[in-house]
Amino acid sequence: MWEKLRVVFTIPELRQKIFLTLIMLAVYRVGYQIPLPMIDQVRLAQDIKEGSGFTALLQKVSVFSAADLSQITIFGLGIMPYISASIILQLLGSVWPPLEELKKEGESGRKKINEYTRYLTVFLCVIQSTMYLNTRLGAQGLVSPDFLNDAGHLYWGWQLVAVLTMTCGTIFVMWLGEQIDEFGIGNGISLLIMAGILAQMPGAANQFFQNMSWELTGPGNKKGIETFLILIVLFCAVVMGVVFITLGQRRIPTQSAKHVRGRKVFGGTRQYLPLRLNQSGVMPIIFASSLLLLPSFLIGLIIPSFTENQAVNSFLYTLQGIFTNSTSYVHNLLYVLLIFFFCYFWTAISFNPKEMSENLRDFGTFIPGYRPGKRTEEYLEKVMVRITYVGAAFLAVVAIVPTIVSGWLGVDPGMASFYGGTGLLIAVSVTFDLIQKIDSHLVMRDYRGLLES
Repeated sequence: MWEKLRVVFTIPELRQKIFLTLIMLAVYRVGYQIPLPMIDQVRLAQDIKEGSGFTALLQKVSVFSAADLSQITIFGLGIMPYISASIILQLLGSVWPPLEELKKEGESGRKKINEYTRYLTVFLCVIQSTMYLNTRLGAQGLVSPDFLNDAGHLYWGWQLVAVLTMTCGTIFVMWLGEQIDEFGIGNGISLLIMAGILAQMPGAANQFFQNMSWELTGPGNKKGIETFLILIVLFCAVVMGVVFITLGQRRIPTQSAKHVRGRKVFGGTRQYLPLRLNQSGVMPIIFASSLLLLPSFLIGLIIPSFTENQAVNSFLYTLQGIFTNSTSYVHNLLYVLLIFFFCYFWTAISFNPKEMSENLRDFGTFIPGYRPGKRTEEYLEKVMVRITYVGAAFLAVVAIVPTIVSGWLGVDPGMASFYGGTGLLIAVSVTFDLIQKIDSHLVMRDYRGLLES
């Protein structure tokens, strides 16, 4: 392995790409820590420590936004508006004819869609930063007194500065990701998200080791070495399962038709059509976790209106506890059901069996035993429904593993979150994508890949 790493850094072009990527990630981490000037840092730290419902929602969303939304920084929105714009245009591309036509135009259409995505990102940045600042600064009183007017409100000029700063911060993060795509190595946006996830590991590990004893302690508040060993074995098992399902494919055999041109015969070869078991990636977990946190936040807003009605107030507190307590059976059941729903929903949006059947027919390829056209479309849809069920079950298991680890071993939820959920899936997927791109550079120069024995 050390020899392979040495070879990686002996290739000038690859070495330059890796160093450029590291510099871009370092710039992102610097901006990640710079707060807006009007924030009262003492009050903000107290709000994060108290962990209100809105703060909990922001911490969940931060996993896939490449930002720490609980901290109000110049990169406070992260890459979330760009991701939202990409998802919106992807969904519209399936139902809006003009975008469907652009998707079929190849490279020129893709560039046009990317341009629309940037425009939509700027619009979403202005809207989201305005709403975010009004919620965080206005309702929770996090503004330093030096920036307040006589009425106790933030000056409108500083409000405009804050909105423009966060908008420019998101555009700059998007630019960093595009620079990594063009001049660096790996997918820029994905690497930024993974950098934000991995940056939380040292703090979680430090908190765990502070409450740990290097002796056999048994049940109790102090975790012993047996808990540490169980966590290591469990982490390796979960990562192996994630890797297996992430790379898992259902290979459908295909046969290309023979073409006779002059005295030569072309085609007639047998290949396969790979369909991923986890077609939807991490999106179902992201949508399900966000949707489960939203009701508890909304209920927390309306509870003060029913303080005089004890029956309604008690019911609202019970309902809020169901959505907030991640260890309850009702919460986990709703979590699993939402993951299954969003798995099928996202697969239906991203996978079009009719279009794939038409592409196979246009290239003179067919699936043995099924006529091109309608029969092939029905077969592909049936196969995708079955493997989506397997992928959804896997995502559901990975999603509730942190809850099991936290409840069974008594580990802090911040530490347990690295044993499953969105963070682990993103980290594994991005790592494999990065390794594959490094391998492509090595193979071009007749070197063995990093994963080859």
